[in-house]
Amino acid sequence: MSVLQRFEKRLEGLVEGAFAKVFKGVVHPVEILNAMQREAEAHKAILAGGRTLVPNRYVIDLSPYDHSRLAPYAAALAQELAQSQAEFIGEQAWTVYGDVIVEIERGEGLDTGMFRVTAEVYTGGDVAPVSAPGGYDAGPPAYPAYDQGGGYGPPPGQGGGRNVRLVSGDGRTYPLQMGSTVIGRGDQANLRLPDVGISRRHARLDFDGGQVVLTDLGSTNGTMVNGQRVSAVALNPGDMIQLGTTTLTFRVDG
Repeated sequence: MSVLQRFEKRLEGLVEGAFAKVFKGVVHPVEILNAMQREAEAHKAILAGGRTLVPNRYVIDLSPYDHSRLAPYAAALAQELAQSQAEFIGEQAWTVYGDVIVEIERGEGLDTGMFRVTAEVYTGGDVAPVSAPGGYDAGPPAYPAYDQGGGYGPPPGQGGGRNVRLVSGDGRTYPLQMGSTVIGRGDQANLRLPDVGISRRHARLDFDGGQVVLTDLGSTNGTMVNGQRVSAVALNPGDMIQLGTTTLTFRVDG
């Protein structure tokens, strides 16, 4: 079942069909999701290491009439759109910074049935907006700043970044690059581990050059750091990460 088909299936049960009536004859959610997918495709940027960065924040402007009709369902629709867009991005093995965010707003000047999608790379504070028609504004994509006061040193190329890596129990070393690294046993994982206790997309590491944040991606067996189950945590040197039966030690050199 495709992302669009799963999205439509979830919409069928939303508010017991009332949602579908709201969109009868005007803009339809599937059209919005299609446009979001096109925006991601059109505004890809290649990161170091060959990974592909796409926008993670999508602002949907609806006409005043459509927006007023949608208001009771806006939050639910935004959540469904965000989930489906995240699934689409995952299937393409693209990279985003943080979670996929969808916001639905009132677009003045839009006729009924019309909508506008604006996509951007959102890092939790700074935004790298998409410029039409040729991609991102000049300059490299911003990286999220998880800890302005701490960290492990400046980003590479800015005063000598440090060697940040994971070390497995059998001595294997996995260097971390700037951006996001997905750990799992599936084809879409950047760091693949042959452990049946690990989900296909188990956890994500976000490295901004100053600090690494570990986020569990809704894994079946959970993610442990120093014996404690976590959803998201900033890592410190020496932290022990447990995924399935695999233990990884977080190391910072230099």
